[in-house]
Amino acid sequence: MLEKCEGIVIRTVNYGESNKIVTLFTREWGKVGVMARGAKKPSSRLSAVTQPFTYGHFLVQRGKGLGGLQQGDIIQSMRSIKEDIFLTAYVSYIVDLLDKGTEEKRPNPFLFELLMQSIQLINEGNDPEIITNIFEMKMLNQLGLYPVLNQCAICKNTDGEFSFSIREGGLICHRCLEKDPYHYKISPATVKLLRLFYYFDLSRLGNISVKDLTKAELKKIISAYYDEYSGLTLKTKRFLDQMANFKGLV
Repeated sequence: MLEKCEGIVIRTVNYGESNKIVTLFTREWGKVGVMARGAKKPSSRLSAVTQPFTYGHFLVQRGKGLGGLQQGDIIQSMRSIKEDIFLTAYVSYIVDLLDKGTEEKRPNPFLFELLMQSIQLINEGNDPEIITNIFEMKMLNQLGLYPVLNQCAICKNTDGEFSFSIREGGLICHRCLEKDPYHYKISPATVKLLRLFYYFDLSRLGNISVKDLTKAELKKIISAYYDEYSGLTLKTKRFLDQMANFKGLV
């Protein structure tokens, strides 16, 4: 049966001489794989619409197994991302994190909106590092992770000066620092942004400017938390870190 969906291309794999297996993250169905016959040919009507990060409407022949992509209409090609190797690295990590953190054919409109908004914001020139941090924080619940950010993870106090404890899974106040000698000292700005990124609606994001020192603290905390609890080892994250080093961001 032919059905239409709204989706974003998150992965493509060449299949045979001229075909592609394309993974879409859709509003209606969640993550689905489709066969795009002939899509490797430059002259194919499926060639452009099956490029990575493309946002569009897709007509799919659905069945029990792999669906068949019949046609597609591009809503946004995300050209700015595709023309910049650094932006490509950030978005590749975002879609890889989404891919590894979700199961097939489980609709999740919240994640679809989060992915679409994140890619669009990066494509429009917003800070890719900050958008990536926001995406990482908002993916935590999907991975079954719930950091304690609204109070001290040990004494439950909501006031005080806060550090971050990987062992305790969240913020700890100055009264509890001796409970974890390996805590990370972070600035009040980093505490505020960790909370903001975790709780607020991405669609409300305005112009946000973050100091390099705060960015470095955010990256250290989020990366350490993921390394400890997510169980994910992503090549795209390693490549992104290498790119950041190359660009002198860290």
